[in-house]
Amino acid sequence: MKIAILIDEPRVSYLPGEEGLSEDLQKRKTVKNLKEVLSKRFECSLVKADSDIISKLQNENVSLVFNLCNGIRGETRQAQIPAILEFAGIPYTGSSILGHTLAINKNYACKVFKGSGVPTPEFICIYDKDDLMQLRNREIKFPVLIKPCDEGSGRGIHQDSLVYDFRSLKRKVQQELRLYNPPIMITEYIKGREFTVGILGNGNNLKVLPILEISFEALPDDLAKFYSFEVKSNYADKTIFRCPAPLDNKLKTKIENTAKKAYNALSLRDYARVDIRVKDDTPYVLEVNSLPGLQKGYSDITKMAGACKLGYEGLILKIVENAINRYKQASEQKVI
Repeated sequence: MKIAILIDEPRVSYLPGEEGLSEDLQKRKTVKNLKEVLSKRFECSLVKADSDIISKLQNENVSLVFNLCNGIRGETRQAQIPAILEFAGIPYTGSSILGHTLAINKNYACKVFKGSGVPTPEFICIYDKDDLMQLRNREIKFPVLIKPCDEGSGRGIHQDSLVYDFRSLKRKVQQELRLYNPPIMITEYIKGREFTVGILGNGNNLKVLPILEISFEALPDDLAKFYSFEVKSNYADKTIFRCPAPLDNKLKTKIENTAKKAYNALSLRDYARVDIRVKDDTPYVLEVNSLPGLQKGYSDITKMAGACKLGYEGLILKIVENAINRYKQASEQKVI
């Protein structure tokens, strides 16, 4: 069986500065990690996604694509490669066009959560400066967190994204509108313990990895206590990761059930990561990453796998197994 690891072209020209460089470096390290694991069991190749991607994969006679593509540009860019692969009939790991489209667009994801009874912070979406001016007529309970609608890994969420007054809010939203796709989201800030939950599987056959708590208690006093890009990039040594998280059984079950409900509400497949904050014993889903990072020992979901018998190698092979079984079941259902 031949597996192609599919990656994007570098996105630095579209996401300039430290954010783009960090993303591309993480992707290169992840590819190295994946090849080491997959090459033990499968014939493995590395393919860059470009305009000739279908012919490249067909010429290599690939059985399965391990999809790592976030996409380069466009508001549904994470769904572009799945769309191309489905058009060509090439099996791939991870979520479908629908799952990625919903998950990457936090506006729609939050609407789905609300409609599905999944607790999520209140939010307002700003598409342009006219929407921003109308905010003066809205009652906003500060502080609020300002973030792009369709970025991940802390991109667009900086220390100054947590704002305490309208003047700061206006300045930050205008800045975000220049850099990222609209809408920009103004979200209720949930002050409480933060967790991230890794999920493997499909439908009712879901496995929840050990829950990871992210604690900011050791950060310098002048930093806001949330997972900003600066914290992820510069203060990893001051960020405390507890896995498995110290939780009583009741709260642990609440978090797990909420994460699974959010996962299925967005029609996700094979694997994903759900970010949660807990306030008054209620888990609020902040967002879901349908294509979480897989850099060994660095990405959150790999930390969770390392905290149980699965381990990093088991995590990667389980993702492949989930995808193979999903296509096998789909094929058997067609025959029936």
